[in-house]
Amino acid sequence: MTHPNPEPPSVDVQEGLEVLNRVPRLGGPLGKFAALLDRVLLTLAVIALVGLSLTVLLQVASRLFLPITLAWTEELTRYLFIYMVSLGAGVVLHRHRNVNVELFHGRLSPRGRALYLSVISLITLGFVVMVLPGAWQFAQIGAFQTSPTLRIPMIYIFFSSVLLFVSLAFYAAICTLEGVMALIRPVPDARSER
Repeated sequence: MTHPNPEPPSVDVQEGLEVLNRVPRLGGPLGKFAALLDRVLLTLAVIALVGLSLTVLLQVASRLFLPITLAWTEELTRYLFIYMVSLGAGVVLHRHRNVNVELFHGRLSPRGRALYLSVISLITLGFVVMVLPGAWQFAQIGAFQTSPTLRIPMIYIFFSSVLLFVSLAFYAAICTLEGVMALIRPVPDARSER
């Protein structure tokens, strides 16, 4: 017996992969600030990605069509990649798009999802708070160095680790608050609108 309007399997898979997105987002000024920061960081990450792509194209073109190769393109590509990851990591955490193994997420109740999100976010926040001082010390080492071909002070490059962990700390705190708020005020299982 067939159903008149069977739901495509891709919808089931997508719903299963976005279980944690059913936990409602934080509202108010802090939620608006997080949404604004999402847009700013993603815009900067996209700019870094476009710059990386153009630099790689320039590098290939210089090797094919110019009598010399541009040595600085490889270095710039590396730095743009590092910043692209550093700028996007916190947003990925906030949107629950990081790589994970989802064995039981779909079976959790709304409160279970909120509790799971809170615990995972607290663990992430604890880890980031432990690592952040080391990232700052690492960045300060760069004050005495410059990059080999671009001659950029390496503190700007090493600062990407500080940026990475600060954004992860901020978004882990936001995710923890979202989980706690969902625990206090449970929502129905239907996906909340953004």
